[in-house]
Amino acid sequence: MSSKEELSKQAYEQLEKDAEKIVQLIEVQMDNLTMPQCPVYEEVLDTQMFGLSKEVHFASRLGLIDPVVGHELLERLEQEVSKVHDAYMRDENRV
Repeated sequence: MSSKEELSKQAYEQLEKDAEKIVQLIEVQMDNLTMPQCPVYEEVLDTQMFGLSKEVHFASRLGLIDPVVGHELLERLEQEVSKVHDAYMRDENRV
């Protein structure tokens, strides 16, 4: 594997880890702190998503990841966050 391929792999793995941290942060907030309609929740989510999108854009500009792959990563993250939100809302409605 060439050094560029290795860097690309490492960049993508780090972006995946950062995306997973966002999902975990949202899960913790929903389990322990706030409701999804809370401005603090929305601010944290927006800030984290924006930060990750900038990381993806940077890695793509450096040629470390394909822009399409980066976009797919962000879409998967949005879907995961949506699943966490939906699960929270279902649980809240059962109480």
